[in-house]
Amino acid sequence: MKLSPLYDRVVLKRIEEDEVKKGSIIIPDTAKEKPQQAEVVAVGPGKVTEDGKTIPLMVKVGDKVLIGKYAGNEIKVDNEELVIAREDEILARIEG
Repeated sequence: MKLSPLYDRVVLKRIEEDEVKKGSIIIPDTAKEKPQQAEVVAVGPGKVTEDGKTIPLMVKVGDKVLIGKYAGNEIKVDNEELVIAREDEILARIEG
């Protein structure tokens, strides 16, 4: 299924960080923190101003970004966990 977000919304896929094990303590998935790095999967056309002009988004598909732990709305599409968020919920773009 292909998602096409509306207005200034962005579809993100959280990037799982490499798991580091110390000793023999295993932390269950429910206790782990959500990753804050994500990849942009789809973007909307942009924010529409009051006078009808569309302001294009600053991120594009494939960009790596930082988001808050509880940013956006989590959805599941084709057994893949995604986040739909507004562009202003993105904290930064990761360069390089």
